Amino acid sequence: MMKNEELTAAQRNYNFQKIIAAVGAILMITKFFAYFLTSSVSILTDAMESIVNVIAGIVGVYALYLTMIPADEDHPYGHGKIELISSSVEGSLICLAGALILLETAVRFIEGDFRLRDLDIGLIIVIIAAVVNFAMGYTAIRMGRASNSIALAASGKHLCTDTYSSVGIILGLGVVMGLEFIGINAYWIDPVMAGLFGAFIIYTGINVLRESMAGIMDKADMEIISEVTDCFNRIRTSDVIDVHHLRVNKYGAAIHVDAHMTVPDSMTVGESDKIIQAFRSEVFKNFDGDVDMTVMVEPCNKDPCKNCPSPDCGDRKSDYVEPKIIVIDSAIKGDPDYRNMQENE
Repeated sequence: MMKNEELTAAQRNYNFQKIIAAVGAILMITKFFAYFLTSSVSILTDAMESIVNVIAGIVGVYALYLTMIPADEDHPYGHGKIELISSSVEGSLICLAGALILLETAVRFIEGDFRLRDLDIGLIIVIIAAVVNFAMGYTAIRMGRASNSIALAASGKHLCTDTYSSVGIILGLGVVMGLEFIGINAYWIDPVMAGLFGAFIIYTGINVLRESMAGIMDKADMEIISEVTDCFNRIRTSDVIDVHHLRVNKYGAAIHVDAHMTVPDSMTVGESDKIIQAFRSEVFKNFDGDVDMTVMVEPCNKDPCKNCPSPDCGDRKSDYVEPKIIVIDSAIKGDPDYRNMQENE
């Protein structure tokens, strides 16, 4: 058994997701017990969302397990994209739970059944579950963001949403108990709260789905692209004239980088490869994951000479002025002056 510090980010995420699934199952049972004890549709809201927690937790475990499997012949880019599928499934389940809650709320109003009982015991159970949920969710979000794991972060957001719902339920039922203590029957507040939180749960599910779809459609993640650009700038030597047409995809713990690098015409293949390996090491260190990098090396024969410091160039058209600063816009799109020069030629 490896020590915790020796585990990769993907393994740590996988282990924690297993804990989330197990704890979720225990909390689901306790919440349904609280519902049958109190007959509160608000507590039923919490319990039904816990069903989603358990299903999503199991799906998340499987997804994070697949992300640890190395790339193979059938999956040359690895298995990390399963996280996006897992996240989309979780978002769909969240929306479904919200819809079922709204349905149950409507049924309660139609039937006019607002009876409640044993709220004190039910509230204690919900409070304990809320504290545990928040601790798990907050930890999952931090770990997911630190390792760029969409699946783990989605699980954390779902657990935190569940906690916010629980807090609202606790406050609402606390008001009901307070009014009951002074002789006022306000049981109708219970289904009203359930309806409000059902709508909020649907809103959260839609946001999770939107983020998942953006990843599946390979939407550019400007934060990751910015970090990769910073890596290039930190390691770059004076021989690197320009980096452009940068493309970055992040699937699970694996990051895939494609870029074009302009170097002096006199540079050898071995020299350019050393620069590429240095770039790869810096990106790997920054993201703590598997890095697949493809860099197309281009000679500087069509690039402005003002950014090339090479003293051995026999085909210089102008004096060297200053190195070109690699910024996100030029790294993604390429130098407009360079593109115009290519078009004119």
